[in-house]
Amino acid sequence: MVKGRSSEEQHIIEKVRANGQGHLLHFWDQLKSGEKDRLMSDLGRIDFGVLGKARKMISGSHEMRRKVSLPRIITLPQTAAQLKAEERARDLGEECIASSKVAVFTAAGGQSSRLGLDIPKGAYPVTPVRGKSLFQVHAEKILSLERKHHASIPWLIMVSETNRDQTVDFFQKNGYFGLSRARVHFIEQGMYPAFDDEGKIFLKDRMSIFFNPSGHGGTFSTLKESGALAMLKEKNIEEIFYFQVDNVLVRIADPVFLGYHMQNRCEMSAKSVRKRDPGEKIGVFALEDGKTTVVEYSELTSIDAGGADVTPESFEHGSIAIHVINVDFALRLTAREMSLPLHLAHKAISHINPEGNSVNPDGPNGYKIETFIFDAMKQASRSTVMEVKREDEFSPLKNKDGKDSPETVLNDQLQYFARWFEKAGITVPRNKAGLPAYRLEVSPLFADSDEDFLKKIDRNMTIQGDTYIE
Repeated sequence: MVKGRSSEEQHIIEKVRANGQGHLLHFWDQLKSGEKDRLMSDLGRIDFGVLGKARKMISGSHEMRRKVSLPRIITLPQTAAQLKAEERARDLGEECIASSKVAVFTAAGGQSSRLGLDIPKGAYPVTPVRGKSLFQVHAEKILSLERKHHASIPWLIMVSETNRDQTVDFFQKNGYFGLSRARVHFIEQGMYPAFDDEGKIFLKDRMSIFFNPSGHGGTFSTLKESGALAMLKEKNIEEIFYFQVDNVLVRIADPVFLGYHMQNRCEMSAKSVRKRDPGEKIGVFALEDGKTTVVEYSELTSIDAGGADVTPESFEHGSIAIHVINVDFALRLTAREMSLPLHLAHKAISHINPEGNSVNPDGPNGYKIETFIFDAMKQASRSTVMEVKREDEFSPLKNKDGKDSPETVLNDQLQYFARWFEKAGITVPRNKAGLPAYRLEVSPLFADSDEDFLKKIDRNMTIQGDTYIE
């Protein structure tokens, strides 16, 4: 019988046993004092309430049909009236930025392991000419906004326990990319334990539990628990612009998006793009119980659209994980126990068995618990979804090869910058595949949009080789 070294430890041990997880103490008598400290720290972090809900989801679970309808979308402007409405929204958004009422939030808890490197994904070099990291690109966009609008913009970067030290060190070594160090805040997201088909938590090794990040839905609890949300309120910040670190084309604090969100008095809003095809692995926007929500791509079979005229394929507006979140809404949401739905991902999870041997399964053997940020939209009183052009605002880096890989991210940037030059009447030499023949890159410090680029660029220039503009 395992005994704790203190009354506090004994309480944790009894709680672990009471929740059917006594196997986590299997190697207790073999551990040294420091190793016992590590295991106790992990055991004390388990949220058994969340774990209990997740375990019920796999025991006799059946797919619930979700009754949804097509969402309301602000589509790409076509008419004079729509273009005028966009300009009004832009003016309102720019006023918000200039008044220093916007903060930027980046979900950056991932590593580049799928890309073959052991570095935070935000540190991955992506730009065509200078090879700037994702973090540097985003930092320069924020710095450009601060200079353009004479504003102060806090940047909240949500890291995980696996990449926090590397991320902070990367920023320190790079002088915070010119940003004020006082305005860059690293906050660490929570973790959930992974468990097997019987609901038993996996041991990563004899002294630690296999935890995985809580998902981007952990944004709200992380904001609260880190004290960042209270800090934003004290600074009179009204809106949080949220995006994920892997999207190199994100238009940070897009004033048009901000303006529509504020104009409609929304609590949480989102950007969308048209799906490439029905099978694209991207969540789609829908109306459920009269509220805007997102149905994750893995859950599309649960859609009940109520008739033959509207099928799951009819939901073509995909979520690209770009949001504006009202600070007061985030405060209201976190004032009580968080109630975002849990999602389970069936994954291959490496662990140790009762004999202490490492197990590296070939296929899924357990579940990771996640929460999704877009689920909070159902709790917002008002939401706006604004469509944008994929080629201008969405190029995520996720895979080593194929779609959403370094190759596609590079090509998307080349085409993106080529369009800027061509709008200015500058000829861009192209190869047989239609790609720019030379590498092109425009620093956000020169222009953070094609509108700014057209105002500043020398239209008499010629492109005769790799070209970098700053």
